[in-house]
Amino acid sequence: MHLSLNRSSLQFYFQIRSIRYYFNKYKLLRESKNSRLIMALIFTNWCIPKRIIIILLCISGFIISYADRSNIAIAIVYMAKEFNWDHSIQGYVLSAFYIGYFTTIIIGGVLADKFGGKRVLSVAAAAWTLFTLLTPISARINIYCLILCRICLGIGEGPTYSCIQSIISKWFPPEEQSRAVALLCVSIFIGMIVAMPISNLLGSSQFGWESIFWVFAVIGFIWSVIWHFYGKSDPRDYPGISKEELEWILKNKSTVCSEDNFGNYPSGSREYITIIDHDHSENDMLLSKDQISSGPRYAQKIPWKLIFSHREVWAILLCQFFNAWGYFTMLSWLPIFYYEYFHVDIHLIGFYTALPYLSYVIMGSIAGYICDYSIHQLKIRVLIVRRSANIIASLGISMILLSITYLAKTSVEGLLMITIGFALYSFKNSSYLVSHLDIAPRYAGAISGLVITCGMIPSIFGVALTGWIVEVTNDWNIIWRICSLCYIIGMVFYVSWSCGYYSE
Repeated sequence: MHLSLNRSSLQFYFQIRSIRYYFNKYKLLRESKNSRLIMALIFTNWCIPKRIIIILLCISGFIISYADRSNIAIAIVYMAKEFNWDHSIQGYVLSAFYIGYFTTIIIGGVLADKFGGKRVLSVAAAAWTLFTLLTPISARINIYCLILCRICLGIGEGPTYSCIQSIISKWFPPEEQSRAVALLCVSIFIGMIVAMPISNLLGSSQFGWESIFWVFAVIGFIWSVIWHFYGKSDPRDYPGISKEELEWILKNKSTVCSEDNFGNYPSGSREYITIIDHDHSENDMLLSKDQISSGPRYAQKIPWKLIFSHREVWAILLCQFFNAWGYFTMLSWLPIFYYEYFHVDIHLIGFYTALPYLSYVIMGSIAGYICDYSIHQLKIRVLIVRRSANIIASLGISMILLSITYLAKTSVEGLLMITIGFALYSFKNSSYLVSHLDIAPRYAGAISGLVITCGMIPSIFGVALTGWIVEVTNDWNIIWRICSLCYIIGMVFYVSWSCGYYSE
């Protein structure tokens, strides 16, 4: 009886202490008007590294942005039937997004490098969410309002990729950058995996195709609120980050180009490995251990002349230019190809489109780990890893596209071939799309902005031209041959020009 009483007393005592502890936290939370303190209270006791929180937020934002841009590929099947649009008009609607997207990519990257990615990404998310919501209204008015709305949506989404690249360059050490970029790139297709089936279900529901845009606009708004409170541009500005994690990020960034770690990278003079502005050197942005609590520093100027003087940069830009033709053609026209060539039921198009993207996500994530492990554990030269990944991606997708209309006799066979092609194509994420972090991490936002801008030029014309070609010839073989040729040309430029700065 006495023992039972003591146990009850102890339990009651600890319950009172627990209630008092959480009540004190609640009082602090109510009295505080500082979001940094709120974040510290919430995240201080978490064991999750803060860079994981940041990359999850970035990936989820990127997923939503791609869902907002790609849901039109499903919605336009319903819209074309309702408004009686031919292939040419569909091409104009699909390509309008890229006109606006083209205008803000570099600006977004430069602003992110100068002022931090959080603010720029917050404004971008608000803009793309608004014009996603306005898409059904503009379509009901007339085709010109819809095209204008799609252009504005592109303007809002333009800074997204370069902003996140800038954030990754500050939050992740070199040992983790390939997988971080790979996860970012595969999140594109996670957005499509989410968008396509959901769009199909919403478009076929009693709410009609308009509900596709309403639902995704609400999701974008919720993400924007979360990012406002928990997103940060730089690890030194994040409340509650552990000293060990911060030192791991900064120490590894400062030693990546040092002589001690130089053996991990291709031989050659250091200036051929990292683009360095001698007025603002790469290591200047890093704080010493006794200054580790200081605020973040950003690039004060972008050395455009220095950047454009490196052939490695041009190898990345040209590879992206030619890859973008095939990439955006498949992104915009693959559902229509399924519908018209294989006669897939309209209610199943979203699921057919999502499966290849799922294979891209899985294989792309694995490829990122393989490349990081090959470089930093097996000590394989960066050049060999990047070039090998590019060759696998380019040749893999090209062979599939060239043979699909000859070998695939049913829709299931076509789906299987495209799924394999997308899995191989995912290796590009660990190739030229991460090379700018090898040569110029300080200017990652600006260079990634250049890269995406180069991709917008063929996407604007390629997507619209595809509609015209199909309308005139009714031959999908021509489309896939053009895409395959572009992939191979891009591979040749990257493999031949990149070696100029990684050679012995």
